[in-house]
Amino acid sequence: MRVHLGSDHAGFDLKARLVQRLTELGHEPVDHGPAAYDAVDDYPPFVLRAAEGVAAEPGSLGIVIGGSGNGEAIAANKVKGIRCALAHSEDTARLGREHNDANVVSVGARMHDEATALRLVEAFLDTPYSGEERHTRRIAMLTAYESTGVLPEV
Repeated sequence: MRVHLGSDHAGFDLKARLVQRLTELGHEPVDHGPAAYDAVDDYPPFVLRAAEGVAAEPGSLGIVIGGSGNGEAIAANKVKGIRCALAHSEDTARLGREHNDANVVSVGARMHDEATALRLVEAFLDTPYSGEERHTRRIAMLTAYESTGVLPEV
């Protein structure tokens, strides 16, 4: 599977390790940067490119990494068609896929040691969307709102 990645300086080392691990697992990582460590870089250019890559390529997934992962999740969710889940545990990583059909996961590199961060990403990638009607209905409401700006019926 193609996996699009983007980070900032805080996530730079973890991103490099994830590219290596994804390759070992047989995935095809696409690194949207940064290409070099820069202590004052900004995450939006890299995260938005990773999210755009996922949006343009149905069936692919994405990983965005920053210090906390919060800004990166917010940025990724600005891209039409992206549902980015902030994972702070293996359960939240799995539930993001299983219940929300998240296609991007955000991880805080300063929030987890490397081994934990790898487990979060692997849990996300290994979990399929459940396809349950209630989850599909909710996602459809969000997708419609994203396209039209019309609030769903209560």
